[in-house]
Amino acid sequence: MKPGRRHLPGRMNSIKQVPTRVRSRRVEANLGAEREHFEKQQLSSISKAINSTETPVKEKHARRRIAIHALRVWFVNNATSGIILGTHREKGAHTFWSYALGLPLASSSVLSWKFCHVVHKVLRDGHANVLQDCMRHHSSIVEVGKLWGNLHDRYGQLVGLYTKLLCTKMEFHTKHRQIPPNLEVTDEVLERTAGTDINNVFQLTVEVFDYMDAELKLADTVIRQLNSSIAITSLTSGQCRLAPLIQVIQDSSHLYHFTVKLLFKLHACLPADTLQGHRERFHEQFRSLKTFFNKARDMLYFKRLIQIPKLPDAPPNFLHAAALAKHVKPVVVIPDEDEPEQQDDDDDDPEPLIEISDASTSSVQTQPQQMDIFDQTFGPPNGGFDDRDLQIESLKRDLELLRAELERIKAEAQRYVTQLKSQINSLEAELEEQRAQKQRALVENEQLRMELEALHRRNVDHESVQMSYIEAEKRSQATEQRYNKLKEKHTELVASHAELLRKSADTVRMLSATQQTQDEVERTKQQLSFEIDRVKQESDMKLEEQKFEMEKLRRELEEKMAEVTRIKANLQSSEKVSEQASSSMTALQAEKERLMRSVSEKEAELSSLRQATQVQQSSLQQEREKNTRELGELQGKLKDKASQEEQLKQKLLDEQFALLQGTITEAEDIIQDAVAKLDDPLHVRCTSSPDYLISRAEATLSSIDKVKKGHADYLRNMGEAGGLLRALTQFSHLAADTIINGSATAHMAPTDHADRLTENCRGCATQSLQYLKDLKTKTTLQRADPASIRIVVQKILHLGQELRPKGMDVRQEELGDLVDKEMAATSAAIEEAVRRIDEMMNQARKDTTGIKLEVNERILNSCTDLMKAIRMLIIASTDLQKEIVEGGRGAATIKEFYAKNSRWTEGLISAAKAVGWGATEMVESADKVVLHTGKYEELIVCSHEIAASTAQLVAASKVKADRHSKKLSVLQHASRNVNEMAANVVGSTRTGQENLEEKGEYRLTYTMDFSGLSLIKLRREEMESQVKVLELENHLENERLRLGELRKKHYELAGVPLEQISEGNGDAPSADPATMSPKSRKPALMKKPALAQKPSIAAKTIFK
Repeated sequence: MKPGRRHLPGRMNSIKQVPTRVRSRRVEANLGAEREHFEKQQLSSISKAINSTETPVKEKHARRRIAIHALRVWFVNNATSGIILGTHREKGAHTFWSYALGLPLASSSVLSWKFCHVVHKVLRDGHANVLQDCMRHHSSIVEVGKLWGNLHDRYGQLVGLYTKLLCTKMEFHTKHRQIPPNLEVTDEVLERTAGTDINNVFQLTVEVFDYMDAELKLADTVIRQLNSSIAITSLTSGQCRLAPLIQVIQDSSHLYHFTVKLLFKLHACLPADTLQGHRERFHEQFRSLKTFFNKARDMLYFKRLIQIPKLPDAPPNFLHAAALAKHVKPVVVIPDEDEPEQQDDDDDDPEPLIEISDASTSSVQTQPQQMDIFDQTFGPPNGGFDDRDLQIESLKRDLELLRAELERIKAEAQRYVTQLKSQINSLEAELEEQRAQKQRALVENEQLRMELEALHRRNVDHESVQMSYIEAEKRSQATEQRYNKLKEKHTELVASHAELLRKSADTVRMLSATQQTQDEVERTKQQLSFEIDRVKQESDMKLEEQKFEMEKLRRELEEKMAEVTRIKANLQSSEKVSEQASSSMTALQAEKERLMRSVSEKEAELSSLRQATQVQQSSLQQEREKNTRELGELQGKLKDKASQEEQLKQKLLDEQFALLQGTITEAEDIIQDAVAKLDDPLHVRCTSSPDYLISRAEATLSSIDKVKKGHADYLRNMGEAGGLLRALTQFSHLAADTIINGSATAHMAPTDHADRLTENCRGCATQSLQYLKDLKTKTTLQRADPASIRIVVQKILHLGQELRPKGMDVRQEELGDLVDKEMAATSAAIEEAVRRIDEMMNQARKDTTGIKLEVNERILNSCTDLMKAIRMLIIASTDLQKEIVEGGRGAATIKEFYAKNSRWTEGLISAAKAVGWGATEMVESADKVVLHTGKYEELIVCSHEIAASTAQLVAASKVKADRHSKKLSVLQHASRNVNEMAANVVGSTRTGQENLEEKGEYRLTYTMDFSGLSLIKLRREEMESQVKVLELENHLENERLRLGELRKKHYELAGVPLEQISEGNGDAPSADPATMSPKSRKPALMKKPALAQKPSIAAKTIFK
């Protein structure tokens, strides 16, 4: 038995097909070796073509033309010498992509550039199925482009553009299957692709324009990076970047022709004005393509590799249909390589290509020698014109005879081709018959494998095996007879092959005679003057066509020769399989002996395993006892943990109640502070409008409901006090606002209303403090009820409604229009702010990198989100206003409704102006922060101002809205979203500032080393530090006073019209900055906001 051969046990009916079984194994081994050899060649070609060395991709690794030598190596050695040949062999690019995906494309931009070049060549010249395989990896190509496109690398930009070109190319050809990736189609195919629907033609033209833009953008970027001098383009680094432009030139020439054809078709069906944009785009592409071709034509690198066509001086005139006849399709010519490429050390020596045409030789003579020959033949130029004309006519007749001879040779060659094709068809039929026999042999092999496996399971006696052996011998003899028949058929194929070779030699001789005749014609025409130049050109064209036909015949002949060789190899493999049948029974006997020895070895292993099992059982028993002891210890620890958990739960309840008590204490301080302001002489100067008092009272009633709900939730689960704490915080601030604004409103109200309003404000404070006192102790926590507070607040709300003014007659006809104008202006300001932030984002990406770019992007993104939230708030407010007007105006017009509710209207106008101004200021502050000319605190302040302005707009809109309106709910949701986005801006700003400080940007460091100071010096430093602290506190207090005055003046100007301010009867709300400033002794999270920052309650989010 041969080493390495395995036989699986199985059932057996008979062993008549033993030789077929052995032959199947040999065929499978050959196929596996052939596949392994192919994959090794592909891996070698890919590793040599795609590497990080800055040199152009060699043609032999990514071969374009399937030459005769390549075909011979392919069919004889069953392997390919290039990536593209591999795609034709396996009819796809599976192997290529299996290795290409493992390349480290993210580590080298040069490697990615050469990878894109190879993919481009594979798409153009590979098998037709390559396009589908490449589309499966479309996302991988896009990721490579994004990776290198964002990096500042000399090849990174090129890789980004190349990947975009490849993606555009794959998408275009996937959509239009009729056009192959090499773009080599006839005008008829292009017409069928475009169709008769003018919309499809228009769309196809746009796609071709996009395709051409991608090609030209890559070419322009490569040429701009290189100096077009000879010194640069001759270096390998320059050639590495220039090499892919050969494929770009080939694609661009076809795309230019497609564009011209499609535009003429569009102009024949559509008006010229409709296609003005198409013409302008074409003219721009024409200029770019012409410039690119001219520059590439002057480069030495391209002169030996490609013949670049010349474009016309002016683009075609699509307005005249006759101009289509003047259009000439540009043709790119890739000349044959005259010199072999330099071989690597590990490459095999190339075999010479088969040459069937003799090289044409022509003697080059100088001008004086040509003149002498001409004079000797035709006489001096001043005489003998009749003889010269006769000579010309004679040469023309000879040329016509040569043409007739060429036609005859062409017809005879065509006849030979027809005969060869018929013979090839017969050979293919015989080959198909051989394949069918091979398939039957494979089926017999499978049956034999099943019978041999059954033989091992049954283990029949030696007598039955001997009988089976006799039957196998008979089968072997039958196989031998079939082999003899195959050998006779092979002899016939060899004779046919020899006949084909003889006919091929005749064809070669005829071609040689034709070439010699052509050489004689060329030597004769060199002696003529310019008068017969046109005739010579026509003859050359005919001869070139004949040479092309001969070359095509030669290629077809060589392909059939390779096919015959492959059939011969298959016959030889069949012969080897039959030889294996004779040794099959010996192998079976050896297999039986090996199985007997294996049984004895398994029994010995079984005894050793039994002993090991006993040892394992004893160790498991010991482990079980150890686990029992550990389980007891763990149960004791579990009881201890349970008791500790109960203690922690009780501690959590105590901490939650302590936190509730702390919150209630702070709420009492806030309300007491508000009550204290009622008797403060400085508070007499503060005034407020009834509309704002109504909005504060309504908000307080809403907060009372939340407190009641939070109280009930806390009683159900005393381990979670977050909802009650948030509700109490909001309630304390809103109740304090109601008390202070009620007092401020009473300052401008009649005496009766003022007294009642002040009394109700004090009653609200008293009931609120009593309710908080009940919540503060566990004994009265259950019976605490805010119903009395609700009654008092409702009284304040009723008084505010009575004090509301009934309307003004000033500018009534303008108020309705002014509201719409201000809302539209605010929306425009928001749109402008979003646009400017986008511009700043793009500029920041260009000017900054690293942590600065990250911080700027985070801040600008948060600002953009805030602007979008404000825009949604403006839209929701506008919708709510429309609902209010439609529901409340009745039979009156919209302007009459706005004039009737002038206070409400002016509040909307003021709030809209404030929102627009805040958005503009935020954009300016963000611009300064990005340019490092501003402070981060300015951006934070702008965020607070925008939140306050939008809250003012919401409060003004809620005054007349229905509490159950869906649009009001949308407005409230938009308001909460604005607050969240403003908080995000503040958080992003502070986080960015901290990140910059951590990275060393804007870091202020202070030395804290006091080891060298004495006691006296430390005391002096401490006193100086205290002095600085006092100075800073004094400066902070002064700034707070100044801020209060500024806010007061702002509300005086924004609260009422200018005419009323000049008359001294304005009633805009104002606040004394000294009284409204928060107490410094309270935590920042529980401070009461100043009245100027109307509504915001910063402490709402502390328990989320």
